[in-house]
Amino acid sequence: MHIVIIGNGISGISAARFIRKMSDHQVTVISSESEHFFSRTALMYVYMGHMRFEDIKPYEDFFWKKNRIDLLKDHVNAIQFDQKTLNLAKGGSFQYDKLIIATGSASNKFGWPGQDLEKVYGLYSLQDLEAMEKFSPGLQRAVIVGGGLIGIEMAEMFHTRHIPVTLLVREQSYWSNVLPAEESAMISRHIIEHGFDLQLGTELKEIHDDGNGNANAVTTSKGDKIDCGYVGLTAGVHPNVTFLKNSALEINRGIVVNEYLETNQKDVYAIGDCAEISAPQKGRRPVEAIWYTGRMMGETVAYNICNKKVKYNPGIWFNSAKFLDIEYQVYGEVPAKAPEYLSSLYWEHVDGKKSIRINYHKDTNEILGFNLMGIRYRHEVCEKWLSKKTKIETVLQNLSIANFDPEFYKEYEKEIIEIYNKQTGKNLSLKKKRGLSAVLEFLKK
Repeated sequence: MHIVIIGNGISGISAARFIRKMSDHQVTVISSESEHFFSRTALMYVYMGHMRFEDIKPYEDFFWKKNRIDLLKDHVNAIQFDQKTLNLAKGGSFQYDKLIIATGSASNKFGWPGQDLEKVYGLYSLQDLEAMEKFSPGLQRAVIVGGGLIGIEMAEMFHTRHIPVTLLVREQSYWSNVLPAEESAMISRHIIEHGFDLQLGTELKEIHDDGNGNANAVTTSKGDKIDCGYVGLTAGVHPNVTFLKNSALEINRGIVVNEYLETNQKDVYAIGDCAEISAPQKGRRPVEAIWYTGRMMGETVAYNICNKKVKYNPGIWFNSAKFLDIEYQVYGEVPAKAPEYLSSLYWEHVDGKKSIRINYHKDTNEILGFNLMGIRYRHEVCEKWLSKKTKIETVLQNLSIANFDPEFYKEYEKEIIEIYNKQTGKNLSLKKKRGLSAVLEFLKK
């Protein structure tokens, strides 16, 4: 059986690797982005000089031949599902027995005048990195449109080369559609403290042409004109499925799949950023452009193709990132605006660069979520508390078990308990359990 995978990101490559572990099927991976799989989340470190491109390739180039995974650098223009045929940009067609679509995401564009000029790019693909490298020498200013994790990454990249950056963010506080108000305010302050020109409540109106097809300025929704030599479009991403829109494939925002990652077409699957789960689990979104969900989907689809039927189960929501030098972790339910049933404990350090938020249900007292800035909690501990619907007071008394910071770091769990005691009139105290032995003991229970 010939299994063809379109896309060589984490989803497609995870599928290829697990199919190979479980079978001798012929596997071909098609991608027009790069010759070999690379870690997309590490692109910024190549630009910043921390790593070389070869350093972000998880496998040596000989890995693919050794493991009998064929690589084809080409672009799929169209798919004839009834004939199980792919039409390739370099000419000719390609047959498959089973097909996995893992085409990832594309940067959002909202019809801005000038959005297709040269020197206007997102931050997603290898080609985006190459564009940043190409146009950085002599660059006097970059304008980045959109907040969130991608925007701050691009800003930090330019910042390391002493290139001034203006950030246009339509919200009144950075990433306030995702972060609760206090954390959003913290990150907004942090960005300004690092010397970025953060323009909140401001949208892009137009990108100007220098007369040669290059961007050389933008006009904002406030009527200001900002000269720049590069425009970064980081206002989110969308499933990269445009070339399939008029096909027989069922597409909503992404390619619609069931719990086994099957599409409406026989022997065709979709995984990763381009897939949309038709009935997502509680607390999960239909489309999740997250590295670890892509990896999990790749493994799941491999099992299903190799006749080991298994449902896709992403588990409890989590994510982690960095806002410049503030680490960010989230587990479970931490909405930007709390619903009626949610109570929240929030502590923030006097330096304004660390915070802990713990959410729980007002009526049942079950733990719902953790949001951490500049402080790290253990994933497996938080996940167990959330999955077991542990009561808030049990969690608070045992918070030291979750703390993942080194032993010489200051602990702040007592402060959280004090806030809870003030809110409830209780007299809880912290059980002083910490270290790997305490964690292992907890996880065995």
